[in-house]
Amino acid sequence: MVGDRASHATPLSVARSLRLLGEHVSTWRKLNRLTAAQVAQRAGISRDTLRAIEQGKGTASTENLFRVLRTVGIMDAVVRATDPYETDVGRLRMDEILPKRVRR
Repeated sequence: MVGDRASHATPLSVARSLRLLGEHVSTWRKLNRLTAAQVAQRAGISRDTLRAIEQGKGTASTENLFRVLRTVGIMDAVVRATDPYETDVGRLRMDEILPKRVRR
C-alpha cells in the first residue's frame, strides 16, 4: 500500500537523528533541572509521549515534539536551524531562485 508507514523501515540516518534529538531533549530537561513529570505537565503531554521523544522512538507528533522543545527552551533554536537564510548555501540558492526586485 502506498504511504503505508509499516511497509517502510526507518532509514538508519533518521533513526540515529531521532535518538540524538531525544538525548539532547533529555539533557536540556536535566540542565533546566526539570523532571520528566514537570516537562510532560507543562507541555500538556503524557509521560509516555515524553519518554518516546527522549528515547528517539519517532512516534510522537510534530506538535508534541515542539511542545517539549518549547518547554525545555530550545524551540526557537531548532526553528532557526532550519531557516534557509541562516546558511550560506540557502542564501545562495534563494538568490538564484527567488525573483529579484525590479530596478528603477
